[in-house]
Amino acid sequence: MIDLGTLLAHYAPRDRATAWLRANFVASLDGAATIDGRSGGLGDAEDQHLLGTLRMLADVLLVGAGTVRSEAYGALRLDEAAVAWRREQGLPDHPVLAIVSGSLHLNPDDEVFADAPIRPLVLTHAGAPEAARAALAGVADVVDCGDDAVAPALLRRQLQARGLRQILCEGGPTLFGSLAVADQVDELCLTVAPVLVAGSAARIAVSPQAHPHHLRLQHALQGERMLFLRYTRPSNHPAARR
Repeated sequence: MIDLGTLLAHYAPRDRATAWLRANFVASLDGAATIDGRSGGLGDAEDQHLLGTLRMLADVLLVGAGTVRSEAYGALRLDEAAVAWRREQGLPDHPVLAIVSGSLHLNPDDEVFADAPIRPLVLTHAGAPEAARAALAGVADVVDCGDDAVAPALLRRQLQARGLRQILCEGGPTLFGSLAVADQVDELCLTVAPVLVAGSAARIAVSPQAHPHHLRLQHALQGERMLFLRYTRPSNHPAARR
């Protein structure tokens, strides 16, 4: 198991005031993002340890509604050690959970809302169903990020306007694909699982069109089973922030 000190040395933000969108995914050797529709079958305890560390470092956890449903997300609560660390850094006990949904197909009674330690955000667009919007407004702040679709750049600006600069995206592939195509991704943390899946599982990013963006490798950490890769924007990229 990679110790916390090593993870902090490799993943802690250099400047929390600088806006940064980090994505974290796990994939098989042959590129599958899920097994039987869920990413959990690819990970292990060490991967979960990294996931917890990245959440501890974040101001906001960004996730698509489909992933909330398929991965059965509960309330975003960190463990006691992570809360203690954040308090030492002058941060709130927990990051904010921001769920992206154009259809607002979310149940306001689900644990992800009902047991949330901090009121979540639901990021949608002006054309989203009014009845669903009204139901969710009782348990979350519903924020428009576009007129008839969620616009990635506006989504990011809305988070930053709330002081949520360190953004951790956990997917799913459609959300990550939209962020990648819009050139909003500053960093990708990719865990490579030593397994071949085959089948028809999705990749970590899916979009109607391809739009290549080049990243540079920052490190490759060897775990007990997994390989932990971290990529960031090239320093000469117009949008590079560090």
